Amino acid sequence: MRFDELNLSDDILDALDAMHFSECTPIQEQAIDVILDGYDVIACAQTGTGKTAAYLLPVIDLLADTERKANTVRCVVMVPTHELAQQIDRQMEGFSYFVPVSSLAIHGGNDGKAFARQQHALRNGADLVIATPGRLLAHMKMGYVDLSGVEYFILDEADRMLDMGFYDDIMRIVAELPKERQTLMFSATMPRKIQQMAKSILTDPVEIKIAVSKPAEKVDQSVFICHEYQKENLLRHLFEQGFNKRVIVFSSSKLKVRQLSQAMRRSKWKTAEMHSDLDQAAREQVMHDFRAGRIDILIATDIIARGIDIDDIAMVVNYDVPHEAEDYVHRVGRTARADADGKAVTFVSERDRRRFDQIEKFLDIRIRREEIPAEFGEAPSQDALAGDGSDRRRGGKGSRGDRRKTSSGKQRGRDGKQRDGGGAKPSEQEQEARQTPEVRHDSEAPRTAPVPPAASAPESEAGPAKRRKKRWYHRKKQSKGASEG
Repeated sequence: MRFDELNLSDDILDALDAMHFSECTPIQEQAIDVILDGYDVIACAQTGTGKTAAYLLPVIDLLADTERKANTVRCVVMVPTHELAQQIDRQMEGFSYFVPVSSLAIHGGNDGKAFARQQHALRNGADLVIATPGRLLAHMKMGYVDLSGVEYFILDEADRMLDMGFYDDIMRIVAELPKERQTLMFSATMPRKIQQMAKSILTDPVEIKIAVSKPAEKVDQSVFICHEYQKENLLRHLFEQGFNKRVIVFSSSKLKVRQLSQAMRRSKWKTAEMHSDLDQAAREQVMHDFRAGRIDILIATDIIARGIDIDDIAMVVNYDVPHEAEDYVHRVGRTARADADGKAVTFVSERDRRRFDQIEKFLDIRIRREEIPAEFGEAPSQDALAGDGSDRRRGGKGSRGDRRKTSSGKQRGRDGKQRDGGGAKPSEQEQEARQTPEVRHDSEAPRTAPVPPAASAPESEAGPAKRRKKRWYHRKKQSKGASEG
């Protein structure tokens, strides 16, 4: 369906034409006219499907029909992150170019001057405010934010806001809104908590559900089944094969992102890192440099898996398998956007294999396996994703004893030695120790790893020495008591 077949005003259509938008996405086709008719909406569609335009276009059209009262806010859009707030604000500028509708982005991660500007703007009011929950509440506590005139309340990425712990903040904001309003909720997933919140803040909503889409057909998906210590070399191998421009590498932790980024910079790749420990100014600079092409490779946590609009990503690498199948779809969805080609590569170690098996079941496909170059050493079996769980039984539940972390963030093996989770290849002795089966001496004894004979010698020698020291201490104590008597 084309936008000019919907009930949008000519001014909105002119803006869309200037931005070269003509065809609706499925969520836009189903949501825009329903919102224009005044219904509450709960919509489930994954990121990258055009949800932002699905609610902004009709709301801008409705706001343009009536004038705003002085010092009031007419629409509040709640979002989980600073980056998404800024992105929506930029889209708002384009969509509202030909209509007299004002907007304001309220988010943290900036300095006192920015807070003062937000404060001044909120005192004067705005047609549409795009805000993160925490920062809006901070302004509300100061007493100058008037939400009594809010006509439209929108929750974007609602599931992610709940994952980030914003439920109570959202409900405190809802308590300050008038009951007579139109409420729109957009979410990539629909867990039970989202459904419960929808029942409490929406009135007879129209439900719109776009089936969770699979990665685009133009995404070339592949997987390397590897050991953890082989991942870093595999990543360099991909870059050396020519896949080193417009790349996003997703990792599971901020620490690993920092370490991997440093390693790639030492290898002379133009790399930057993105995670929640960076302040807002640093995040904005990284994203600006990446979009401008000054950075070729962005290594990040899932902070940019959703809600960040970058259309020309050539390759996505899942350095660690995501915890949920939907997260895999979001990550891979960063590439092959706007009908372009893309590549998605996933590194799967033994401990990741069950999660990746669930991803393949969710997608209902078997992703192509790639061979590891011989110079990187022997790889796990290509059938390691069969889900037999054989290595999980070794060492108890999930072999957690084999992967205890030390205070320095390194892993400690059964032999007590520290080693990096993704660094150099373990020695043959360490690998042998990992593969040694556990023994059980009798029906009541706990499972323990066999102790090498050499390790018991110091303990047998220490026993007599300890007893001699104890006898000497008691003789000294007795002689001291006799002299005092």
